[in-house]
Amino acid sequence: MKKIFILLIATGFLFSCSTEKTDKETIRKKIVEYKKEVAELNDKISELEKQLPDGVENNTSRVSKVAVKTLRLETQPFAHYFEATGELESVHSAFISPEVSGQIVSIDVVEGQKVKKGQRLAKLNTTLIEKNISEVKTQLQLAETIYNKQKELWDKNIGSERQYLEAKNNYESLQDKLNTLWAQYNMSLIHSPISGFVEQILKKKGELATPGMQIMQIVNIDQLYVKAKLSEAYLSVIHPGDSVEIRFPSFPELQLKKTISRIGNVVNKQNRTFEIQVKIDNPGGILKPNLLATIRINDYNSPASIVIPSILIKEDLKGKYVFVAEKNSDDWKAVKKYIETGIFYKNKTEVLSGLTRGQLIITDGYNNVSDGALLSID
Repeated sequence: MKKIFILLIATGFLFSCSTEKTDKETIRKKIVEYKKEVAELNDKISELEKQLPDGVENNTSRVSKVAVKTLRLETQPFAHYFEATGELESVHSAFISPEVSGQIVSIDVVEGQKVKKGQRLAKLNTTLIEKNISEVKTQLQLAETIYNKQKELWDKNIGSERQYLEAKNNYESLQDKLNTLWAQYNMSLIHSPISGFVEQILKKKGELATPGMQIMQIVNIDQLYVKAKLSEAYLSVIHPGDSVEIRFPSFPELQLKKTISRIGNVVNKQNRTFEIQVKIDNPGGILKPNLLATIRINDYNSPASIVIPSILIKEDLKGKYVFVAEKNSDDWKAVKKYIETGIFYKNKTEVLSGLTRGQLIITDGYNNVSDGALLSID
């Protein structure tokens, strides 16, 4: 019995919530319907008033004037921008790995140290190579002596050609071998390929290093790229060399104006975007790789457009409209003007048709007027 009572209470609660939700939706629909009826009635009254002969009193229009403020329309330049989020990336960055295998016998730098291009960073074990170099040097000295003597004899037409050629070949072979050993020795000395800072050291002295294994990272932050991904919809309006504005959330006071240096040639089929790059200088070193950046890009410009505040635009079943003030005899009246709009930016909308220069658009009090209402202009 207790379970049945609880079930009845829960059912009643759900029914009550459902009824309350339905009532709210019904009220909203009624409000929308009434607003449409009011607008239609105002239009009908306005049309009937226009049919009255001049001089005949119209009681329906003898109402108090609506106080409004107006703005005279003039053409002005209009630009549209959109924003994209990107990240900074170093133009010159290198992960260092050895060309030969060997044990690390010394790390010659520390993290954060500034290094120059060609500066030695680390050294691998070269004991065996150094011994081979010493042996080959000794052999080369003997081979050089024999070669020089055989050459003197050959120049005097003494001795056989074979002995001369063997001496020459042995001498040159040992020279090549020594050069190869020196090349191997130099590969064991790891140098920086770029100037920059030692960002990270991944190996320690005594550990084994092999080709392809990263032992440290060098980063140059004098020049950086801002990389961002844009929707493919902007492909037709973005070009290399276009000017952009760059801001950084971490440095609100810093704003840069640069040009797009590269546009990607491939659209990512997963997110339908393409990549752009903007190259920037960083002389003070305050900007760091992977820092977030906001790119502001101009994609539309008009030298002379009618531009109005977007908030003034209303819409009914016929389309978008605004109210303008027009003088009729001695009175100012509100006139509904249907317009065609273009793009909007920062609470401003471009008007393509329906308005002309010199018209007075109602900016304050526009919510209190209807088509044909008498106006009091401040």
